[in-house]
Amino acid sequence: MDTTNLANLYELPALDWSSVTARLDAGCDQAPGSGGPDRHTTWLTTIDADGSPHVTAIGSLWIDGHFWFETGRATRKGRNLARDPWCTVAIATREFDLVVEGTAEVVTDRDTVGRLAAVWAEGGWPCEVDETGTALTAPFSAPSAGTPPWSVYRVTARSAYAVATIEPGGATRWTF
Repeated sequence: MDTTNLANLYELPALDWSSVTARLDAGCDQAPGSGGPDRHTTWLTTIDADGSPHVTAIGSLWIDGHFWFETGRATRKGRNLARDPWCTVAIATREFDLVVEGTAEVVTDRDTVGRLAAVWAEGGWPCEVDETGTALTAPFSAPSAGTPPWSVYRVTARSAYAVATIEPGGATRWTF
């Protein structure tokens, strides 16, 4: 991993990636009042067929060093990722704003899909693994997720940028 201090101009130290991941490991739910500035919303940017960006809010999890989300493969983001897996994930926490650049892939491993379904269900979304064992279903999801079944996606980071939002401040880029 290469670390670049983007705040040298202000003589601030580089941020520590392990501090960023420790904060993400602690959880970033979407309940009002739970995050920065009032709740955590994760934003996914994919690339439309014409090369323009498509940005949408997603419900995400940070597990095992990856962002995870679910959506229908026929949604705009699902179609974009099938054509071009490059994407960014952005989230604001109380401690920092973070953008992760990487690639998203559909995960169909039954154990992984089941484990993530259990985490989402424990967090209040009543999802379960569908009859194929490789996707999710539930009585509801975000309107932008389309109709079930919903595929599970894992984002593998290629680089990340964080800007500290608390003292002493700082900004750092990591390349993996």
